[in-house]
Order: sequence, then C-alpha cells, then structure tokens
Amino acid sequence: MASLKVIGLPSFFITIFVLVHLANCSDDEDNLLQGLNSYRTSLSLPTLAKNGNAECLADKIAEELDKQPCTAASTIKASQLANYNHLVEKCKIDINSTTESAIMPVCVHKLVPTLVLTNYTHSPAYAKHLNNSKFTGAGVGSEDDWMVVILTGNTPAASFAKGAGSSGYSKVGLGGFFMVYMLMGLALFI
Repeated sequence: MASLKVIGLPSFFITIFVLVHLANCSDDEDNLLQGLNSYRTSLSLPTLAKNGNAECLADKIAEELDKQPCTAASTIKASQLANYNHLVEKCKIDINSTTESAIMPVCVHKLVPTLVLTNYTHSPAYAKHLNNSKFTGAGVGSEDDWMVVILTGNTPAASFAKGAGSSGYSKVGLGGFFMVYMLMGLALFI
C-alpha cells in the first residue's frame, strides 16, 4: 500500500501540472476571442461564434508553425501550407467547406495578450478580415509563441462542416484523460 502512495502522489502532482498548462492555453485562446469580439462589437459587427472544427485546425496549424522561426507572419492561404489537406483530414473537416476562410497566424514571444490582440486588430491584412461581416465564427489555437485564428462563415465554402465518415460523438480530450488519471491517483493515495 505504501508503494501505491509513493507512485500516486507524484502522479497526482504531474497531472495537476498538465491540467494547469492545458487550462492556461485555453484561457489565452478564449481571452483572444473575447478581445476580437469586443473589437468587432465596437465596429457594430456581430460577434464571432466559437467553431470547434476551425479550432481543431487552428491548433494543428499552430503546432506546424511552431517548427518555424518566429517571424512577422501574414495571412496564409491554404495552398501555402504543404500539409494543409492532411491537417484538415485530421480534424475530419470537409475540405470544400474551408475555401473561403481566413487563416491568420501571429508569433508573439510568450503570447503577451495585449500584443497578440494588437497584432490582429492593427495589421491591415488581418483587420480587413476581422472587419468583414461575412465572417461569423472563429477557431483559435496556439502553440508556444504562435497563435492562429481561423475565421469561418455561414456559406458552404466557409462553414468548416464535418467531412464524410466523421462521427457525431464528441471525444474526450486530454483534459478528460488526465482528470480520470488524477482521480485514480488520488483514490490510490487515500
């Protein structure tokens, strides 16, 4: 029993650390979306709804960009990403429902929130998309110093609809896995 406590306690603390990290990433992304919506509201534009499929793709693109040096980025066309189709497939999105979206990456050291928001709202290329009422949704993803916003719309070519063969069931993410792991470790500790 003592060995279970020795194993359970470090597992508990590791799980807490991972969950806090996951929550912080999500907070940065949620705060950015809130800031973008405040910006749009100030321009009398409708707010952007969260789009889970676009969020998945934004996360995948941010992971890919993390392999590149942090430079002044501009909007990316899908054709500029060598493995765009593969990333879209990973998120189980119909490729035809992404053609009229806007992919907007920025790189800011330590993702300082005010600097990230300023990069979007004061960049002419990005502000042009943010000021466009045809965009009604957004997916936000981040990895280290990279933040990616994908703007979506209500048209079939910008909706980020699920592709064929994808299930309607939601998957438990890493947070759910770690939560179960943490509870098991806690039960062993007690």
